[in-house]
Amino acid sequence: MIDDKKPAEAADPEAESDEAAATPDDSGAFDEDMPDDPLAAAEARIQQLETELSDLRDRSLRALADAENTRRRSERELADARKYASSGFAKDLLNVSDNLGRALESVPEELRERDENFKSLIVGVEMVEKDLLAAFERQGITKIEPLGEKFDHTYHQAMFEVPDSPEPAGTIVQLLQPGYVMHDRLLRPAMVAVSKGQPDSPPDDTGRVDTVA
Repeated sequence: MIDDKKPAEAADPEAESDEAAATPDDSGAFDEDMPDDPLAAAEARIQQLETELSDLRDRSLRALADAENTRRRSERELADARKYASSGFAKDLLNVSDNLGRALESVPEELRERDENFKSLIVGVEMVEKDLLAAFERQGITKIEPLGEKFDHTYHQAMFEVPDSPEPAGTIVQLLQPGYVMHDRLLRPAMVAVSKGQPDSPPDDTGRVDTVA
C-alpha cells in the first residue's frame, strides 16, 4: 500500500537567516536616545561641561575669598588681643596713679624744704609715680593732660563751664582728673572744666559744650 503523505519540507536555512536579519533588534537599531546628529550632541555636552566648570570656578573663588577674609579677621583680632591685653589691668592702676599725684600735690613746697626726712619721702613717692608712668608708656599708655587745649569730646569729659573766663569758649581751663589712652583706644577720658567765654564774645566754632557726665 502506497503512503500518500508527502514528507515534510526541510527548512531553508537561508530563508531563516533573511527573516532574522529583517527582525528589528532592541539592542540599539531603533534606540530613541541616540542623537540624530553626533556633532551637535558633542557640542551640547561640551557647553554643559563648560557651564559646570565655570560654576565650580566661581564657587572656588568665593570659598577662597571667604577663607582669606576669615584669616585676615583672625589675624586682626589676634593683634588687637595682644595689643590691648593689659588694658583691664591698666585701668585698675589708674587710681593708683591718681592717688600718687594727689598726694604729691597736697604737700606744700615750704614743707618739703623744711624737713629733710619728709623731703626724702616725697622724692620716693615721686620716683614711684615716675616708674609707674614709665611702665604705662612701655605698654603704650599715654596720660592726657589737656589744660589750655580745645575741648574734644572724644578724649575729654566736661564737668562744668567756667563763666567770664578770659579764654575763648570751649577752652579747657581746669583739669580735674587726667585721662589715659592705650595706643589709639581711650581708657578713661580726662575730666575737665571748660571756659564759657565772655558774654559779648562771638560764638566759638566748637559750640556749646555738653557738661552732662
